[in-house]
Amino acid sequence: MTAARLVVIACLALGAALVGDGASAKRLTFAPRVAADASPQASVNWSGYAAVSSTTEAVPSADSALTFGDVTGSWTQPKAHCVKGRSDAAAFWVGIGGFNESSTTLQQIGTTAQCSSRGVASSFAWWEIVPAGEVRVPLKVRAGDRVTAAVLVNGSKVTMSIKNATRRTRFSTRVTVSQPLDVSSAEWIAEAPTACTSNGVCEVVPLTNFGSVTFSKAAATANQLSGTITNPAWVATPLQLIPDASVGGLGASPGALSADGRSFRVSAQRVASRTRTVATAARRMHRGR
Repeated sequence: MTAARLVVIACLALGAALVGDGASAKRLTFAPRVAADASPQASVNWSGYAAVSSTTEAVPSADSALTFGDVTGSWTQPKAHCVKGRSDAAAFWVGIGGFNESSTTLQQIGTTAQCSSRGVASSFAWWEIVPAGEVRVPLKVRAGDRVTAAVLVNGSKVTMSIKNATRRTRFSTRVTVSQPLDVSSAEWIAEAPTACTSNGVCEVVPLTNFGSVTFSKAAATANQLSGTITNPAWVATPLQLIPDASVGGLGASPGALSADGRSFRVSAQRVASRTRTVATAARRMHRGR
């Protein structure tokens, strides 16, 4: 199953937030990484860092591929800079799985900043286990709030938690799933979410101008080995968000990792668009091609 098909499946789920106004509103969801081209460092929807298994270096005390069981990170909810007449969104999250385009699942929790076409900004927290849809978290989040989130996978059980340190509130949930889970990667991501119409036509939405966001206190555990993004047990892979030409607008780029591998900044910025049309790919997969 490809990432394009995953986008469609996720969009068909109920309970997602809406982007846009009135009859034109579309259901908002979050999707696995969609590559912008052959480069593993380019994506039309993700920017940040992923920790993945090394294919060239042996992993001490492990005789098989890495399986990630824990990921955590913190960030300050950015302020959305809205423009009237433009609906857009940006999501910030930590997760396990979804990096490989053949992934069938992705476990993630985070926050979103979005703008309506009236130029009104809003923020909310959510969790999602692809291919099911996004679930809104009853946790108030505003620009400037300090957030910490974590995902823990133990067999078929997924525990996700998020804390708003500014408001001294927290939320956690534990879900038992029946499908096999992708635990081959861990991520710290700023994402351009996916919006879907009621008949399941999906496309990546324009990225909200969030200025920049700094992920900190980043850590992961795989095969009982714990460390930061730069742990030699895995490969730290930076991801640049290059918008599809049909979407245009802002992209996003990650900065360098800190010396201890625990923090980095993602900045929204103008980048050259790719010509590949993700919406068209999603429609083709939806028609079974």
